[in-house]
Amino acid sequence: MTHLTKTATTRLRHGLTAAAALLLAGAAPASATHRPAAQSDWLYLTVAHGDARAGDARGVLLLCDPPQGHAHAADACAQLRSSGGDIHAIPHKDALCPMIYAPVTAHARGQWRGRPVDYTESFSNTCEMGARTGDVFDVTP
Repeated sequence: MTHLTKTATTRLRHGLTAAAALLLAGAAPASATHRPAAQSDWLYLTVAHGDARAGDARGVLLLCDPPQGHAHAADACAQLRSSGGDIHAIPHKDALCPMIYAPVTAHARGQWRGRPVDYTESFSNTCEMGARTGDVFDVTP
């Protein structure tokens, strides 16, 4: 049985996420002599419920050129474009959320306009998460 350190596991997860994004985007890996003309925007999104660990989270790969891989890809990509790829800058929706504590943690990792994105935030419940992040973390099928 092989045991990996936390650092090795994290590096492996980062590499696999990037590889999956390239494969799903249909792009070939860029070599040192050949770089694609335009980098596509992509985010690997996870939502962990309760005290779940990252490995227990539901995740999807959101691609934005063209929008795909997500139930609300077009809306999520439009919201990200309007906020310059900054999830914190997505306008908050007016919502009447129940005061039920059912914590969720949203995590996004990827790239937007060639810049790395690494976002993590916990919310009291999914309603609050949706009101603060728009359609980006609506990962339900």
